[in-house]
Amino acid sequence: MSIFAGKNLMITGGTGSFGNAVLNRFLQTDIKEIRIFSRDEKKQDDMRHEYQAKYPEYAGKIKFFIGDVRNLQSCKDAMPGVDYIFHAAALKQVPSCEFFPMEAVKTNVIGTDNVLTAAIEAGVKAVICLSTDKAAYPINAMGITKAIEEKIAVAKSRYSGETKICCTRYGNVMCSRGSVIPLWIDQIRNGNPITLTESKMTRFIMSLEEAVDLVLFAFEHGQNGDILVQKAPACTIQTQAEAVCELFGGKKEDIKVIGIRHGEKMYETLLTNEECAKAEDMGDFYRVPADNRSLNYDKYFTEGDEKRCELTEFNSDNTRRLNLEETKVKIANLEYIQNELAGIPNLAKKLF
Repeated sequence: MSIFAGKNLMITGGTGSFGNAVLNRFLQTDIKEIRIFSRDEKKQDDMRHEYQAKYPEYAGKIKFFIGDVRNLQSCKDAMPGVDYIFHAAALKQVPSCEFFPMEAVKTNVIGTDNVLTAAIEAGVKAVICLSTDKAAYPINAMGITKAIEEKIAVAKSRYSGETKICCTRYGNVMCSRGSVIPLWIDQIRNGNPITLTESKMTRFIMSLEEAVDLVLFAFEHGQNGDILVQKAPACTIQTQAEAVCELFGGKKEDIKVIGIRHGEKMYETLLTNEECAKAEDMGDFYRVPADNRSLNYDKYFTEGDEKRCELTEFNSDNTRRLNLEETKVKIANLEYIQNELAGIPNLAKKLF
């Protein structure tokens, strides 16, 4: 029997790639109910029909709630009976958030505060907030708003009572919404050259299943106020593009560099130098505990800890770098890629 046996799980932004990955992981288990909370009725309807056809005996476990994290009351209306929440609703496209930063604030900042306020009030047992590597040393509106989301989660955890609040921070999730890989596949099939922003740019890469693993690790092992990070490998954008070309018959010599987009960085950071000072190595993951001192700093003035993690910063330039063959194997193992190679339609294309 799992810790989710007989429990109700709510996923905000649940029609996205993460929500689908969670459904595929949990739907056939002993979980009682999975609530999909989102504002897009069309995506909900598509998802409803897809899972009714795919898992007719389990589809009744999925309940759909139309609502918006920007609206506190709609969050409260969806909470009764919920045991756990995976908070995935967010504006994640870096260039879009650069042009519409206040929209990112409304969803990523105010939306998170609303979800946590409603969850604490409803007595939800645990909330896991999904963050991003762009929240560490942020330079763009998306990263800045996700950094504030983390600050809100940690601040709320100090007064959350029986509700555990943790954040997970991870890098690029391959073939999720916003991933460049589906675009590259379409470009190859249409006879067009692959376009990339900057060949030497590095990015952490992980699968949707690994993203779910990180959230489950936080759920089981995280303490209130923690930020948890997976020790993900990275590769250059050039290597990733060449791997997709080899898998789908594209011409590597035709790869076209179009330049860095609004708000992009050459490399991403999962743990800052300051966080590394107190990070706990947990095998495949790092745990950054909350600083739960009060504002009465005089009380702590003489206290200190000379011990620190030997790592000074964990970023996509100093993590394990995958070569072309390793990157190709990692991409080829994705269900999305296997479906594309076999000519099987992907649900993600309908929903995203």
